[in-house]
Amino acid sequence: MRFDVVTLFPELVRPVVECGIAGRAAEQGLFELHLWNPRRWGSGVHQAVDDRPYGGGPGMVMGFEPLSAALSAVREADPRPVHVVALSPQGRRLDQAALRRFAGMPRLALLCGRYEGIDERLLEAEVDEEWSLGDYVLSGGELAAMVVIDGCVRLLPGALGHADSAQQDSFTEGLLDCPHYTRPEVVAGRAVPQELLTGHHARIERWRRRAALGRTWERRPDLLAEMTLGPDDAALLDDYRTLRNRSGEHRDGDD
Repeated sequence: MRFDVVTLFPELVRPVVECGIAGRAAEQGLFELHLWNPRRWGSGVHQAVDDRPYGGGPGMVMGFEPLSAALSAVREADPRPVHVVALSPQGRRLDQAALRRFAGMPRLALLCGRYEGIDERLLEAEVDEEWSLGDYVLSGGELAAMVVIDGCVRLLPGALGHADSAQQDSFTEGLLDCPHYTRPEVVAGRAVPQELLTGHHARIERWRRRAALGRTWERRPDLLAEMTLGPDDAALLDDYRTLRNRSGEHRDGDD
């Protein structure tokens, strides 16, 4: 997979491939990262890429021509088709489904907005989709681009140490992940749930599924509202609620 990032601050994006999972995946040749600064196509001595907004108001707007020239260079750099995504607060909220779709593409270009935004005509003419990290405003799209890259890379075959790791992440099936525990068995007066110590794979998977359903019900009921639970999951969630009410004090998934 190839990522092309159009940004005024390539030095801000480059570290995403210098460590961790993405760093190892880059070393293995699982993906490529190419950075494009639109100032290369800017105007005047200062290579300007922005100008004052029509209609007045504060701030500056990133102009059509330098961004269009940068995206043309991106398209010409590789014969494979490229999908162009602009990162801005006006986009849809990024989710795991979008990352899975992006990870299946041969090329993804990420356009990082700055200042008051990007000339709307550029978005209409050159961009396939707009996405946002959430309902808040950052200084630019670079952090969002790094999130997209990291989220996609971990879905690439061979990127994770265990083939099933990505399948067990939160949001993979629309649910939050279940709680996780490691050694020691008891710490700070808190014990690992007994179901996880049985070695009985079916019981462990049942516990994990019930805990994931329960955690999602408590923390992100909006996710459950978008799902249609089958009879088995509905029974597990009812069981979770019963156990929670019985215990009085709740810790995710505890028996």
